[in-house]
Amino acid sequence: MSEPAGPSATEPPAARALWLAAPGRVELRTAPLPPVGEGDVVVRTLWTGISRGTEALVFRGGVPESEHERMRAPFQEGRFPAPVKYGYCAVGRVEAGPPSLVGRTVFALHPHQDRFVVPAAAAVPLPDALLPGRAVLAANMETALNIVWDAGIGPGDRVAIVGGGVVGLLVARLAGRMPAADVTLVDIDPARALPAAALGCRFALPDEAPRECDVVVHASGRGEGLVTALGLAGFEATIVEASWYGDRSVELPLGGAFHARRLRLVSSQVGQVAPARRARFDYRRRLETALALLADPALDVLISGETPFAALDRHYAAILADPATLMHRIRYD
Repeated sequence: MSEPAGPSATEPPAARALWLAAPGRVELRTAPLPPVGEGDVVVRTLWTGISRGTEALVFRGGVPESEHERMRAPFQEGRFPAPVKYGYCAVGRVEAGPPSLVGRTVFALHPHQDRFVVPAAAAVPLPDALLPGRAVLAANMETALNIVWDAGIGPGDRVAIVGGGVVGLLVARLAGRMPAADVTLVDIDPARALPAAALGCRFALPDEAPRECDVVVHASGRGEGLVTALGLAGFEATIVEASWYGDRSVELPLGGAFHARRLRLVSSQVGQVAPARRARFDYRRRLETALALLADPALDVLISGETPFAALDRHYAAILADPATLMHRIRYD
């Protein structure tokens, strides 16, 4: 008896990806890769990273209808709230495409998937000094860089960052490298003192945080954190709101001394390059800068865990729910 026929030589290879099947429920799905066009690359994934704040919001179905289009990830499939394939922290090796990229390790803003096809321009080669496993931080570093630009942090500034997640800690690292800057990470979790120290900044609980700051960055994702940030700002200081709340509302005490202190409340969002850099930096240059900034071994403290891709559907909800999670890395074999 003859053996069953294998896949046709022209049949596109299959890929597995993590899908949000419904709010609160994920599954791994297999589907053929799209046709590879001229100028595309085929990437075999090495690592992806879970961007906990945004992915948790998507996981619970918290993207407001008004933001469905603005919140789309570059290579998202499906629509909010579900089913949707979401994510934007992928590192892999180019298997096919332009000769200059084949064999290179690249970063792409792609969801959790073991192989994928994207335009070559969307696959940004890693600098030689950057380890692939650390490159999963690239999207978060790009966000942190944009926040620092929006904040206008400069030498000698007294800076408080409220919220010790990945983005807050990356902002603290960048701000702390300004000459003579005095940087404090503020968080309700005393365990955040360890990564803060590893990244060269001080740590304080909210009641112990320095007042009269020149710049305060809020990145906790909680309304109480923004209230804390307002209280730390000095006269005519800037408070940068880097959190996004989705469909949740936030109440702020804008009475009292808010106006008398002439405080400046600024939003920061990575979807646009910060105005102070927009004339000279496009998205590609900003991402390349973020990748260069990741050639910093101290940033390995932000990798808080690792899970094999084959088990991601079983562990995804717990990873998002764990407040100790910083950057959780997904390993592809």
